[in-house]
Amino acid sequence: MSESKSGGEIPDISGKIVGSGAGDGPDAALLFERAGLDEGRIQNIVGGALQGCDDGELFMEYSQSESLVLDDGRIKSANFDTNQGFGLRAVAGEQTGYAHASELNEAAIARASGAVQAVRAGHGGTMSEAPLATNQNLYPDDNPLGEVSFADKVQLLGEVDSYARGRDARVRQVTVSLHGQWQAVEIMRADGRRIRDIRPLVRLNVAVVLGEGDRQESGSHGVGDRIGFSRYIESANWQAQVDEAMRQAEVNLSSVPAPAGEMQVVLGPGWPGILLHEAIGHGLEGDFNRKQTSAFAGLLGERVASPGVTVVDDGSIDGRRGSLSIDDEGTPTECTTLIEDGILKGYMQDRLNARLMGMATTGNGRRQSFAHMPMPRMTNTFMRAGNQDPAEILASVKNGIYAVNFGGGQVDITSGKFVFSCTEAYQVQGGKIGAPVKGATLIGNGPDVLTKVGGIGNDLALDTGVGTCGKSGQGVPVGVGQPTLLLNGLTVGGTAV
Repeated sequence: MSESKSGGEIPDISGKIVGSGAGDGPDAALLFERAGLDEGRIQNIVGGALQGCDDGELFMEYSQSESLVLDDGRIKSANFDTNQGFGLRAVAGEQTGYAHASELNEAAIARASGAVQAVRAGHGGTMSEAPLATNQNLYPDDNPLGEVSFADKVQLLGEVDSYARGRDARVRQVTVSLHGQWQAVEIMRADGRRIRDIRPLVRLNVAVVLGEGDRQESGSHGVGDRIGFSRYIESANWQAQVDEAMRQAEVNLSSVPAPAGEMQVVLGPGWPGILLHEAIGHGLEGDFNRKQTSAFAGLLGERVASPGVTVVDDGSIDGRRGSLSIDDEGTPTECTTLIEDGILKGYMQDRLNARLMGMATTGNGRRQSFAHMPMPRMTNTFMRAGNQDPAEILASVKNGIYAVNFGGGQVDITSGKFVFSCTEAYQVQGGKIGAPVKGATLIGNGPDVLTKVGGIGNDLALDTGVGTCGKSGQGVPVGVGQPTLLLNGLTVGGTAV
């Protein structure tokens, strides 16, 4: 079922919702009661569908989402959507049967059961052990989308626009977006055990265009986390986002063509961790390593990075965009050490790939929605801090660039080769930060880059909560982070002639 409408107040669909984690009890019946499902009958259907399989589950979801966009002083769009549905998965060996529907009723689940049973033909498996129970509960039960009225949200967007234009006469365009989602999921396994989670998600983004004569440059900044809208109504919060977007646009207005060649590159803390996420993180996901298509395949226990480099994936950090109480298979999220002091220690695993590789699952089985199968995905992936002063790292650079913000990029998982565009970067000469540069791209190889780390700052920062990761057509919210990082000998593609 899907509904869409513009404007108005967000309906309260449930009041209090079930808690996160594993367990039973009368409050566990949100999605079952809402759909009028008989728990015993559904358990029989799911158990029958998964008999003789190695793994599988019924994944049910109900979600609400709201999006408002203001462009040049006018509301460009205002949408509210509700979605619900289920996905039934049966796993036999390496084969997976999956059926889903945008309705929650016994007849649809029974039809799905008939469809997925084909995968177990001739297979006599034993159901894998269920995920461990957890009392982890990162988010409250209440739906936060309605805690701020629609009128107040529209007013917020208008105030952002007015504030930006009042700051600088050079402003030519302002775009403001406010997005929110509230998701309730519940997972039933073959033995009838049920696991559930509540997941709020909010994001505010501001983009501005400044112009001087014939030249125009843009800047943008966003912030988000897994709480309600209330924080974003506070003027100190949204004004900081406008100020940062304006600062970036001003920097770009004064930028000069970027140099090209092999040189030292200093990555700033926080969002530049997106390079780590793309160029290295995907190569540490279990499926690519099981299939031997990752540059890191078969290297467990070996040195893959410079001493001092420690990379973790942690989906259990309260409030972070990539954090979940449980993953989309019901496994509690955790902090997984991937690289420790330069040594490869492990991979991010969902249940299927962990079982086939003889490893433990790490709570990284994620899916975009009930219409998608889970796969190994990152949550919040970051490099831990070192002990160097960032100022000392910059002072050591004779000729290079300092990359503070990134835009898009491309990565080849098999080879590890990547290309990333810098949206804010500066020349560094003789240890001094110089003019901002425009058009810089970083070109390299993920595994190779890890061996070129020449300095790790003590200023670890996570991003501001805006990342979405794409893989195999699925997008999920993620977090990234790192301290200031010196890379020796990275290729920079520039525009200077």
